[in-house]
This record gives sequence, structure tokens and C-alpha cells, in this order.
Amino acid sequence: MIVEGLPYFAFPDKMKTWVSKIIISPSSSLRKFGLVLMLLGLSLVYFGRH
Repeated sequence: MIVEGLPYFAFPDKMKTWVSKIIISPSSSLRKFGLVLMLLGLSLVYFGRH
């Protein structure tokens, strides 16, 4: 929760701009971005444990 909340605490104006860009982004782009982030997180956990 600390990592997720840090940008909103440290850069609230930039986060508002970023969130407004997300709102106008197509759903397909957000899905692809989410998939890439999930795979990256999974690989970090996998390689971090081995």
C-alpha cells in the first residue's frame, strides 16, 4: 500500500493528469498494459524466489 500511495502523496497534480489520460485511453490499450504489468510482476516474484 505504501508503494501504491506514494505517487498520489508526492505528486498529486501529476497523478490527476495521468488519471485523466487513463480515462480517455481505449480499453484495449489498458488491458494490454495491465497484462504486461501482471507478467512483469509474476516474473519478478518467480525470479526473486529462485
